[in-house]
Amino acid sequence: MSPVDRRVILKALTAAVGMLAARPLTAVGAVPSEALSGEWTVQTLEAFADTMIPGKRRFPGDLAIAGVVNGPGAVHAGAMHVLTSPELPIAPVLPEVAALLNARAVVYAASHLILLPVISPAFVGLAFRHRTALTIELFDTDDLDRPIWQVLGLLVGMAFDTAAHLDTRQAVMAKHPGLDWLRFPLPDSDGLWRFRDYSYGRTLAALHPATTPSGSPT
Repeated sequence: MSPVDRRVILKALTAAVGMLAARPLTAVGAVPSEALSGEWTVQTLEAFADTMIPGKRRFPGDLAIAGVVNGPGAVHAGAMHVLTSPELPIAPVLPEVAALLNARAVVYAASHLILLPVISPAFVGLAFRHRTALTIELFDTDDLDRPIWQVLGLLVGMAFDTAAHLDTRQAVMAKHPGLDWLRFPLPDSDGLWRFRDYSYGRTLAALHPATTPSGSPT
């Protein structure tokens, strides 16, 4: 993969983070098959997401999810919905990201004398402990592709921690796996959140008398 390709990938991933921070996505439902070129790309990205935030297997023989925990993980929380959203500029570069990850998995397997299965992508074929060890290497400060994995991991985390692809109120009411696992509070009856308990047990500052109804200073 050339340096130009890496810049294109990182640019698309970074743009996606900015868009998610600005507003929630609207894409829901099954991950569209046309969003990615091949089932192996989907499996590889799901395996990466499951390595970042593990979850239980969805069905017997689930290859992408290692099933090292009993609770929901990033895949259950909609990581692939975020990555494949038509509102984000990521889908075109995801096959390259998956190919890069699998290439790194092949090198890792060779250096550790691991025989990879031929029925699944290289990263998916690694046991969870090896997926984790490789991911630690990917996040090493000296790794050339570290920014790619950092931003990809951030997007995966946003799917679990914030339900970035859904309206927050609807996600909470529907018991989104990530928000429900984190015990994200329900909104008030008008759909708004108000936090009356301060983190230090007291108000840190009095409300300025010129504050507008929306909470903005004048």
